[in-house]
Amino acid sequence: MIREKAIEIIVKHGFDGLSMHKLAKSAGVSVATIYIYFKDREDLIQQLYTEETRKMADATLRNFDPEARFDEGLKVQWLNRMNYCLENPYSMTFMEQLKHSPLVSRATMDTRFLNAMSRFVHKAIEQKEIVSLPVEIYWSIAFAPLYQLVKFHISKTSMPGRPPFVFDEAKINQTLELVIKALKP
Repeated sequence: MIREKAIEIIVKHGFDGLSMHKLAKSAGVSVATIYIYFKDREDLIQQLYTEETRKMADATLRNFDPEARFDEGLKVQWLNRMNYCLENPYSMTFMEQLKHSPLVSRATMDTRFLNAMSRFVHKAIEQKEIVSLPVEIYWSIAFAPLYQLVKFHISKTSMPGRPPFVFDEAKINQTLELVIKALKP
């Protein structure tokens, strides 16, 4: 309950909105109880980030084969990531808020995940399925469209003057096809 409420508070009110007193009240526990599990607010945030990124990594790797053809492997990743985000919208938003924050150390990334992703991309480059790019550019092309469309879907919004966006199978396939095309040599 403490973890769930902390993520919810951070998503709704930002980092400054999270105090141990506010969290204790929201979780229905005493402040002392929180300090049994977490050294301080920063430790709580770091542990939450580490746990949430591990859950996301586990979900992404489900039925994923780093030796798969690029288009097949990317589709598995997309569907896994999308399903995880749709099932855990607070977690997705929380991770987005923290991704580039000095409040967390990214040194705790799951090496199993990093190794699988690295092998997958390097194999695709070796096989000439995709072009060699800096990892930040690769990630921006391969995954930013997915996460932006998931955000539209979750928030039930779209571009101004348009009906709410629904990320259905046809739109997933269309977007994924364009992403793969953009990464090909």
